[in-house]
Amino acid sequence: MTTQRRALITGITGQDGAYLSQLLLDEGYEVFGVMRRSASAEIIGERLRWLGIAGRVKLISANLIDLPSLLDAMAEARPDEVYNLGAQSFVKTSWQQPYVTTDVTAGGVLNMLEAVRRAAPKARFYQASSSEMYGGSKICPQNEDTPFYPRSPYAVAKLYGHWITVNYRESFAMHASSGILFNHESPLRGIEFVTRKVTDAVARIKLGLARELRMGNMEPMRDWGHARDYVRAMWLMLQQDKPGDYVVATGRTTSVQEMCAMAFTHAGLNWRDHVTIDPALFRPAEVDRLQGDATRARTVLGWVPKISLEEMIGEMVDADIERLRARMAAG
Repeated sequence: MTTQRRALITGITGQDGAYLSQLLLDEGYEVFGVMRRSASAEIIGERLRWLGIAGRVKLISANLIDLPSLLDAMAEARPDEVYNLGAQSFVKTSWQQPYVTTDVTAGGVLNMLEAVRRAAPKARFYQASSSEMYGGSKICPQNEDTPFYPRSPYAVAKLYGHWITVNYRESFAMHASSGILFNHESPLRGIEFVTRKVTDAVARIKLGLARELRMGNMEPMRDWGHARDYVRAMWLMLQQDKPGDYVVATGRTTSVQEMCAMAFTHAGLNWRDHVTIDPALFRPAEVDRLQGDATRARTVLGWVPKISLEEMIGEMVDADIERLRARMAAG
């Protein structure tokens, strides 16, 4: 008789955590999630409820900056796999709150690795690294061997998390892997991220609730994929006999302006009629172009993205229209 596998996820109430939970449940796992008590239960479970899985995951109260609570979480979950997705993940906020970003996004990884090493040493560990670590790199596309050049406090913190994961893998023979994920979006993306900011605005304009969308720099190029595809890559990494680091990306790069136009077009609108450029929204240091080379993920993991950018943006616009109509109907 096969024992049911157990997984512990930090950041379970975020976009990636929700989709990963759904995937693991479909694979027959028992899923536990670490959450910090900082919001109402209604807000905490919003994404899990959207996917219809809120009642199927077991939430454990703990905090990435509090090692004893993480040790308790490991003892309760007894995980076979640990996915560290929790972070202060807003690039803009990282300039406003660099200390918090460092404590959570960098120090939190160290705490998780220590908790695994001490309390669940046989568990396989996944660290959510980020394409933002490449930042100002002049090499494009970027792969696992491309030198890093972080351009924000968030990216610097992510780089520490990436390298401390490598260090623990090499120092303690841990099955610890990092996914260097390029931008990935979905209807579950937070409103603070540019794709969701755009699709939410498009929905409001379409329904007559707004007339204008204020944007910052529209020239940066990004490699956007769907979060549902990307969490599948996370899972595949922990199914390998040997740990490693993998770029996860589509290989296609698109400007913010092109993405914006795509969203407006899906709703039958012209972006030029509604978008205003606001210099106050520009970042202190911009990352001009990110494009990933996921050759290793394709060849070793057998991973390929299945959802196109056009399909994803259309899904996001439709979901935001649906959300707003429901609120309007509710009064």
